[in-house]
Amino acid sequence: MSGLTTIDQHAQLSAIADPRRLAILRMLMVRPLTITQIGERIGKHPAWVRHHVQVLVAAGLAQLVEERTVRNYTEKYYGAAAGAFEAHMIIAPESDEPRTLIALGSHDLGLEKLKEDVGGAHVGLVSVPVGSLDGLIALRQGLCDIAGCHLFDDERNEYNTPFLRHLFPDMPVLAVTLAYREQGLITAPGNPLRLRGVADLARPEVRLVNRNPGSGTRVWLDAQLRHEHLDAAAIPGYDSVVPTHTAVAAAIAAGQADAGIGLRASAEASGLSFTPLFMERYDLVMRKDRLSDETIDAVLDSLTSRRLRNALGSIAGYDTMHTGEEAAER
Repeated sequence: MSGLTTIDQHAQLSAIADPRRLAILRMLMVRPLTITQIGERIGKHPAWVRHHVQVLVAAGLAQLVEERTVRNYTEKYYGAAAGAFEAHMIIAPESDEPRTLIALGSHDLGLEKLKEDVGGAHVGLVSVPVGSLDGLIALRQGLCDIAGCHLFDDERNEYNTPFLRHLFPDMPVLAVTLAYREQGLITAPGNPLRLRGVADLARPEVRLVNRNPGSGTRVWLDAQLRHEHLDAAAIPGYDSVVPTHTAVAAAIAAGQADAGIGLRASAEASGLSFTPLFMERYDLVMRKDRLSDETIDAVLDSLTSRRLRNALGSIAGYDTMHTGEEAAER
């Protein structure tokens, strides 16, 4: 039995959509059971149980783990295929005409501008913030069309490219820069605690609101903590996480935290103070075997347009000098 398995096939989702099968699967995650034992627990005839167990087996969620022969009778024990399951499935329109593109990855305010621009070509764009790493993994798994990322490799002093080499060694991808963005310390108006850098986050009176694991901002912060020889576990609020830059600013504005790492634009939109720390490159990654698609072509056209550059340039802390440039290719 594996530890954690991702459910990403229609047959698997269909199997657990039935609450009765889901209940059986949860039993099998605790310990192997026979058809008879399952039936006794839920008050169902063995034939009924056998049908549902076979559906789970066919979907790869359960498996035969042991056979015991007692008095010329063979008992079959079934167990779950994993100790836990997580579901990943995105449903998008299917049509011969231009359709909606799914963008997963790091939260970015500029994606709304891109959405508006490609809308003129009758292409939809849905952006879901899941973090840079999860976005790239989803792209590899075919769960999205575009992955947005800003992952900094502190050993190579380079954004994104080292991660693409690692995650896509056998799958050609193209990364195009959306923009460079300014990140820094977001604090209450006037920065009452006089915070100037990452080292100040270790002060006992400072409550941090952190970003989710796998996000580019979290990767950057963890690297800086290592450089500063700071123990992340000792930072108040390190485990208090939110999924977006907007949520970081909202938590500070509500007095739930004193500081967080985030975008200048998010700080200014909430009337908060901002101390700049670094500029980062935010790239959009696409599989090269999709570059001939009309929808992807519309995105690439938009990324090289003056319209989009002007729109992105209106966002505080965004630099569009390299917008539309090929950042990496694998």
